[in-house]
Amino acid sequence: MKDINQRWITTVSLPLPTILDNTADADRLISKLKKQLNTNQIDIDLFLLKKLPDLIRFCKYNIHCILFKNYDRWILTDISDPDDPSTIAGIAVDLGTTRVVIRMINLVTGQSLSETSFDNPQISVGPDILTRIHFASTDQGLKELNHLIISKLNREISTICHSCNLKPENIYLMSIAGNTTMTHLFMGIKPHYIIREPYIPVTNAPDTMEAQKLGIHINPSGRVFVFPNIGSYFGGDLISGILFSKIYERDETAILVDVGTNAEVVIGNKNWLIACAGAAGPALESGVTKMGMMAGPGVIDKVKIDPITRAIHIHTIGDTPPIGICGSGLIDFAAQLFLSGMMDIRGKLNPSVAGSHIKKTVHGLAFTLVPGKESATNQDLIIHQTDLDSLSRSKAAMYTILETISASVGIHLKELSTFYVAGTFGSFIDPKSAISIGMLPDLPIERYIVLGNSSLEGASMLLSDRNAMEEISRIKDRVTYMELNVNQDFMNRFSAAGFFPHTDPSLFPSVKIHSME
Repeated sequence: MKDINQRWITTVSLPLPTILDNTADADRLISKLKKQLNTNQIDIDLFLLKKLPDLIRFCKYNIHCILFKNYDRWILTDISDPDDPSTIAGIAVDLGTTRVVIRMINLVTGQSLSETSFDNPQISVGPDILTRIHFASTDQGLKELNHLIISKLNREISTICHSCNLKPENIYLMSIAGNTTMTHLFMGIKPHYIIREPYIPVTNAPDTMEAQKLGIHINPSGRVFVFPNIGSYFGGDLISGILFSKIYERDETAILVDVGTNAEVVIGNKNWLIACAGAAGPALESGVTKMGMMAGPGVIDKVKIDPITRAIHIHTIGDTPPIGICGSGLIDFAAQLFLSGMMDIRGKLNPSVAGSHIKKTVHGLAFTLVPGKESATNQDLIIHQTDLDSLSRSKAAMYTILETISASVGIHLKELSTFYVAGTFGSFIDPKSAISIGMLPDLPIERYIVLGNSSLEGASMLLSDRNAMEEISRIKDRVTYMELNVNQDFMNRFSAAGFFPHTDPSLFPSVKIHSME
C-alpha cells in the first residue's frame, strides 16, 4: 500500500496558537502544507475558510487535508478528523461516446469500492460524434447534450453511493477521461470547430474545475479534473491510457491502440511520443451491420468455421441463444470467411464455396450466420455484403493508420517490441483474427498486450497517486500530434490495405488461406 502522503490525503499536525504565536488559522495551515508539499502555491476556498476555525479546533489541530491539484498549483478542498470513520471517496470516469464507466475509489487507501457502466444518454440525439457536434451548433442543442450527460452522471453517482452506503458529499474528487468532443460536451463547451479544418478544439488542457460549476452533485468543495487532449481527435482517454500503459517510460519503442468511435494511436518510448487518430472505429463498434450490438448476454463474440466442412460454430456471451454480434465476433467472422475461402481477397462473398449459407436479398448478397430456428429472435441472423464492405474499409483504415504513423518515424511495424491494445476493442478481440484480415500487423502473438479499459485505469491512477498529475503534464508536453486528415501518405496507403489481408501478402506471412481446390 502506498504511503497516505502519496495520495491526495495528507495528515498535518499544527502547533497550537498562543498569545506569542497568533498566526491566523488559514495561514498556519497553509504554511505547514507548503513545507510538507514543497510548494509555494496552495489555494483555499471561501467555503472552507468559513468552517475552518471550528474544524481545526474540533480536530485538535491534527487533521486530514483533502487536496487536489491543477498543473501548477495545489488546491485545499476540505479538512477532516483523522479519527472520523467516514469514507473519503473519488470517482473515476471513462466518458465514452457509446458507453460510460464510473469507478468509486477510497482516497485514503486507494481501494476500488464499486464500479458501474451505462449507455451514454447522448445516443438519443445521435450515436456518433459528428451528429452530436452538429446538434450542439445551437446554444439549445449544446445545453441539451450537456444536460443529458451531467444529469445521468449525477443519477449514477447517487446510485453507486447508495450501494456503498455513502452520500455524494463523501466524494471530493473526480477524474474524467474521454475524447475531445465528449469532454467539450461534458464541460458545456461548443465543439463546433473540432470537425472543421484546421480542426481546432476550444481547449486542450482544461483547469481543475469546481464540481458545482459543472453541475456535478458531489461534495460542495469537490473538484473535477478533465484529462487533456492532444488535438481534435486524440483525446484525454488516450492520455489516460498512456499513463496506465507506461509506454512513455519504455526504453524500446512500442505502440498503443485504442479503438472506439475513432482509432487513436500513439507510438514511442521514454524519449519521444507521436500520436494520431482516424476514423476506423464504427465498424469495430458493431455499427457496421443491423445485427451489430455492444457486448452483452446473447451477443456473438466468437466465430469458428471448419476449413474442410465449412460448418459454423459460434459462441455467445453468457452461452445464451444468439441475438446479434459484437465487434470481436464480426472480426472473427470475417477472418473465418476469408481463411475458409468463403470470401475472396477483395472481401467479396464467394457463393461457389459458401453454398447454401449465401442468399440473395433486396440489399444484395448476404451470409446466414445463424438460422432463425437457432436464434433468440426466431429470425435469421445475417451479414450483408455491404456490411463486409464497411468492415473492409474500417480494417484498411486501422492498418493504414498504424503503417503511416510508424513510417513517419522510420520504423517498420514488425520492429515493434510491444503492441498494446486498449478499450473494448482490446479486451475482446482475438489478435489472430485481426491479423488474418489485415487489420493488425503480423507480429508474434506474445507481443500483443491487452490493457482492458486503460482510460478508466488511468483516471483511477490519478485518484490513487498524486504523482500522476506531474506524469500527465509530462505526457501532454511530450506528445507530437500528426493530423491524418491532410496526410497524403495515409491516402496512398489506404487502397492497398483494403484487400485481404493486403495487396502485399509478404506483410502477413502467417496468414494461410484455405485452398479451394
